[in-house]
Amino acid sequence: MFDTKSVSEEGVEKKVAVNEAQTAAAFSDFDDPNIDKNAAAQGILEDDSPYPEVRSAVANTDDPDIPVSTIRSWFLGICCAILIPGLNQFFYMRYPSVIVTGVVALLITFPVGRAWGGVLPNWKIFGIPLNPGPFSIKEHVLITIMATVGYQSAYATDIVAVQRVYYGQIFSFGYKWMLVMSTQLIGFSIGGIARRFLVQPPSMIWPTNLVTCALFNTLHAQSYAGMGNRGGISRERFFLYAFLVSAFWYVLPGYLFSALSYFSWVCWIAPNNIPVNQMFGYVHGLGMSLITFDWAQIAYIGSPLATPWWAEANIAVGFTFFFWILTPALYYTNAWYSEYLPISSRTSFDNTGNTYNVSKIINPDTTFNQEAYSAYSPLFLSTTFAISYGLSFASITATLMHAFLYFRKQIWVQARRAMHEQPDIHARLMARYPQVPQWWYIVIFLSMFVFGVVSIEVWETKFPVQYFILALVIAFVYIIPIGMIQAITNQQVGLNVITELIIGYALPGHPVAMMLFKTWGYITMAQALQFTSDFKLGHYMKVPPRTMFIAQVLATVIAGTVQLGVQSWMFTNIPDLCSLDQKDGFICPGTQVFGTASIIWGVIGPARQFSKGQIYYGNFPVIFSGTGYIPPASAVNYVPWAIVGFIFQYVMRRRHFSWWTKYNYVLSAALDAGVAVSAVLIFFCLQFPRNGTIGLNNIQTWWGNSVYANTADALGTPMKAIPDGDFFGFVSYKTSLL
Repeated sequence: MFDTKSVSEEGVEKKVAVNEAQTAAAFSDFDDPNIDKNAAAQGILEDDSPYPEVRSAVANTDDPDIPVSTIRSWFLGICCAILIPGLNQFFYMRYPSVIVTGVVALLITFPVGRAWGGVLPNWKIFGIPLNPGPFSIKEHVLITIMATVGYQSAYATDIVAVQRVYYGQIFSFGYKWMLVMSTQLIGFSIGGIARRFLVQPPSMIWPTNLVTCALFNTLHAQSYAGMGNRGGISRERFFLYAFLVSAFWYVLPGYLFSALSYFSWVCWIAPNNIPVNQMFGYVHGLGMSLITFDWAQIAYIGSPLATPWWAEANIAVGFTFFFWILTPALYYTNAWYSEYLPISSRTSFDNTGNTYNVSKIINPDTTFNQEAYSAYSPLFLSTTFAISYGLSFASITATLMHAFLYFRKQIWVQARRAMHEQPDIHARLMARYPQVPQWWYIVIFLSMFVFGVVSIEVWETKFPVQYFILALVIAFVYIIPIGMIQAITNQQVGLNVITELIIGYALPGHPVAMMLFKTWGYITMAQALQFTSDFKLGHYMKVPPRTMFIAQVLATVIAGTVQLGVQSWMFTNIPDLCSLDQKDGFICPGTQVFGTASIIWGVIGPARQFSKGQIYYGNFPVIFSGTGYIPPASAVNYVPWAIVGFIFQYVMRRRHFSWWTKYNYVLSAALDAGVAVSAVLIFFCLQFPRNGTIGLNNIQTWWGNSVYANTADALGTPMKAIPDGDFFGFVSYKTSLL
């Protein structure tokens, strides 16, 4: 008998079989909270991503002939690798800080790149065209990645600042540079391993990257590139309107009416009522005033428009329990003598309620002095600071357990699955490009390892090399489980506290060694995830991996060098830098937390601070890690964040899905960009000139810029006052006073 099936019918059946296999593969790896099986099946049948978030922001096509590695892209990328990290280092030392994200570089370079393509002649330099034609989307992506791979303040610059501010150590530029390079780049060496697990699988969506992808496609696409057929204005025009509104609006909370930023309206009604200020305040309080009109405050811990709602809900529940229920319960029962301190603070205190003076308990070589410590005071923390440490310990344990329970199957599958076998169109499109050779990663690791050894051996750090190796091992162990959680939830679990604990017991009384161990243990992992996140962006936008790798390494070297230069300039030119009363807000909140940690874990050590019989002994349940930004973040950065996230990631996504898919990520990018550009202009036009005296007797002092500062919340007034000449706590760790 003849087979009556036509060729077209056989093709359809084969395609259906392939799609069914891909659908099964997408669902079988692990229980994914981001997946909607019906939407995923539709996406796979359309040869697209299983995730509607990805389909709304990322195109499922690729043209390998689009230029990417051009003189234009490298020149603009290097310029951005200088400007963006430099600005972020500048703002990192201010609160509230503004992170100039890659969105700013993306926006600035777009008209520059287009003008380059339309104006410059097509000359050749060593056979390479100066003007390769119209500005391409892949060139744009490469430039943005060079701007973002090292855009945040290099963690090791905090070591440099703490050594200078807390311990009076100023080492040479060679020490600083090798330290920054080693800590920033050594994490790249595990990128080859991490990419198989964190980039290639479609379930690793990396939500923040979707905002950037949406903006790329908005700027470069001639028509709407996302899913659905939503009408209305174009995404380009929507972005322009939202960007302008965001930039102009920020002038109010950022300069003219700063009470809109710290909108603790209940405290304004009762400025001297201490319990009310502790509950409703935003500076040293628990943030029950609920709202702020400052996007910089709302997005301080990340854009609420990018994080999935289920993750935001987990964080909100964790915040509510630990900071709105447990914190008051501990504080108002005077646990840890907490009523003599602010309920929330990012600094440490002595037994008179003053800022802890670490110089009183260290020797000239920065090691711990037991006699001086006994004569001075134990170290005390605010209730929220103490709880945040407990949550950090819990989150590390929960991370490994969660990875074992939910991700072990995916890890095993990905260890054996090739790029072209991924159940995702983006991985199959990327399979055509040559991958980064393993020896590239090995060279990075060995050279940066040598830099690390030299920096800790040549200068007086008192940090043994074997502990340097141990720090790297810890980072390698945690990279995959923490990376999977971040790729799915947009939240990263930090290793900073667990590394502090380990080195605090191993080398008590050595603060510089503690900071070095923490930095290599934590930042090796964090930089590997930054590297991996950028690779996912390149994966979505189809940028060749080898070009990506070279751009990331080059930009990181440039960024770290620039940040050291900016930091040195600031210490030289900004008066009272890193002091709590610095008039322009350059109080160095990150450095304060870093310095406090160096005292707790490095000088005093966990055995004297957290062990049985000491002040802060206790057990904390294993639950959420999303509140890990406290400190330096505070309630004002969490409560409005969760409210905005509920509106857009739950209500709008469920009830107005077509609007959400077209505009949500574009709106997030526009708000970020508007605030960043406006904040830079405000500082350099209105705050930096004339030593900050512009508007000194009018704008800076009117009610809208002072009402929130004249409250018990802003002053950090504790519940109980300490009589002059008296103190609280232990006399000899056995007899309690007050």
